Amino acid sequence: MAEASLALIVGAGDGLSAALARVFRAEAGMRVALASRHPERLQGLAAEIDALALRCDAGRAEDVRALFETLDATDARGPEVVVYNAGARLRGAITDIDPEQAAQTLQVNALGALLVAQQAARRMLAQGRGCLLFTGASASVKGFPQSSVFAMGKFAQRGLAQALARELAPQGVHVAHVVIDGAIAHPNRGPAPQADAHLDPTAIAHSYLQLLRQPRSAWSWEIELRPWVERF
Repeated sequence: MAEASLALIVGAGDGLSAALARVFRAEAGMRVALASRHPERLQGLAAEIDALALRCDAGRAEDVRALFETLDATDARGPEVVVYNAGARLRGAITDIDPEQAAQTLQVNALGALLVAQQAARRMLAQGRGCLLFTGASASVKGFPQSSVFAMGKFAQRGLAQALARELAPQGVHVAHVVIDGAIAHPNRGPAPQADAHLDPTAIAHSYLQLLRQPRSAWSWEIELRPWVERF
């Protein structure tokens, strides 16, 4: 029997990425690798779904390269799907933003996405198949006051995804960007102001799985997810 394909989630935590990991494992039968700057926080989830928990700072080229080399030793085919879920926020008036903090934020949201995509693409192109998914936000398509740096990074990530979709799709690699246009439910966020006002992370994960399963004759390069009660 062929070994199950591998899903890699970069920027893993206990929110959306945990839901993705559970859905990929339970409903697609995939093996899962979780990459985080703090893999020790993922031990419970890793034990629950028999996943790998690996250290990686997505904004550091050497960390990303080492992550994929570690996975190469586990599966020479490389991951079937890679989800870039890492993100960093920096709020503040444009007159008060610290340039060093801004650079660090952009390193995670923009450069990290490029570094992970590069390593993933090399392996997926060698196999002639694969799926690369980016987690976007409202700020990917519209900037908000006090959030200029976050918007810069997310706009850059969306542009990367669009360019890669056009570059890699003709070579058999599906690239898609998911705009999460709303707050994701999480115990630390507190109750929603009304029923379904926060996006259910498991429902989001099912949308990622649908992207993964799309026939190549009708691939989406971008989808937008938002609570049905939210005003447009």
